[in-house]
Amino acid sequence: MTPTPHNYDVCILGGGSAGYAAARTTAAAGLKTAVVEGGREVGGLCILRGCMPTKALLYAAEVHHLATHPQVFGIEAGNVRFDFAKVMARKDLLIKGFADYRQEQLKDGRFAFIRATARFTDSHTLLLDDGGTLSAEHFIISTGSNVAPSPLPVLDQVGCLNSDSALRLTSLPKSMIVLGGGSVALEFAQFFSRFGVNVTLIQRSPHVLHEVDTDAAEVIERVFRREGIEVFTGTKLLDATQAARGKTVTFLHGSEKRSVTADEIFFGLGRVPNTAALNLDSIGVKTEEGRIVTDERMRSSVPHICAAGDCTGPYEIVHIAVQQGEIAGYNIGNPAEPRAIDYRLRSEVVFTEPQIASVGLTEKEAQARQIAYRAASYPFNDHGKSLIMNALDGFVKLLCDPVTGEIIGGACVGPLGGELIHEIIAAMHKRMTVRELATMPHYHPTLAEIWTYPAEELAERIAAP
Repeated sequence: MTPTPHNYDVCILGGGSAGYAAARTTAAAGLKTAVVEGGREVGGLCILRGCMPTKALLYAAEVHHLATHPQVFGIEAGNVRFDFAKVMARKDLLIKGFADYRQEQLKDGRFAFIRATARFTDSHTLLLDDGGTLSAEHFIISTGSNVAPSPLPVLDQVGCLNSDSALRLTSLPKSMIVLGGGSVALEFAQFFSRFGVNVTLIQRSPHVLHEVDTDAAEVIERVFRREGIEVFTGTKLLDATQAARGKTVTFLHGSEKRSVTADEIFFGLGRVPNTAALNLDSIGVKTEEGRIVTDERMRSSVPHICAAGDCTGPYEIVHIAVQQGEIAGYNIGNPAEPRAIDYRLRSEVVFTEPQIASVGLTEKEAQARQIAYRAASYPFNDHGKSLIMNALDGFVKLLCDPVTGEIIGGACVGPLGGELIHEIIAAMHKRMTVRELATMPHYHPTLAEIWTYPAEELAERIAAP
């Protein structure tokens, strides 16, 4: 790249997963790189308030749940107790380790690491909050996301926990209303319920996880109700009030007006891009509801400004954010050989128990896009290893091309679903057919061999080549 009058070849806004991936990529390409991080803490959403702390808490809740329900295995556990302060302290210790390591990576000298908030004054210049300026030939915006505003202003007056503040609790409430049916709401609902909180979940759409197939959502709803969580779907929020006896949410359930009162309300209705303070409109960067619009090369409407991660979407998933950051960084360093993001292998996991995992197309998505497919599924309650584990909820499902048999989607609702889905990710990465998957040896008894059953069914329904 030819020398420029700018301070840096590349400036990256945000030091989370997408930003760090972009920075290490541009630095490895020999580009003079700066990372500007304005957050009070360093590490990004995944490490600080997302993937890592929530999964640490969910695993603790699963251990507690197994310890308090051992009778099916012929085990008498006695009086199982827990110390919530120690549960949270373990989570904090883990997160500190992850965050410290990320700070070491950001400060190891490969690029400049600048602690400041910033906004654009023109398409090549940033104004920092200390009054200084920084200029660069290229930018990669990876500023992440914030908790979404509440749909009822009165909720702010009543006061709600969210995915950030819930991680700072020092004691458990006796009861809680969870607003939302996405992955964040479901994971926190089950975590609190399994530690003894009386949980009521209120979801607007007809089922939780409205983007997944209905058969998968129904499994989680059934498990939640069995575990004592009251689940209301197909609702409309009307009001929220606070009195001495607790916080009350009023809503329509179908045509019936209902009210629920609890000690706390957890607001789990998602996040929004963190782009409002960047002054993007003034420099011509196109946004849609705060989300930076990018092409398949991760370029914004201003070609020398790219974006990656939650601030651009369309999927707020950390491994996709990393891929986006790497592609943006690679393309800046290699403009003659650009790469494009490919969401064909998009995978998602909801870490409830049972877990919900998917890769590629769902039936709902295939139908909406009018993509021809065949599907087959097989339940865990008829599978040897899951029977041994007493993990009887859920199923695996495969989607394939009806002519070639190539696998185009997979879903797992069941034990270790987030691990099991990787077999289908690998199969789809190599564009395997259901026949090839069905004939691939699987060890017995394992959870993974369950994939062979829908694969065999589909292979029999598709003519051999």
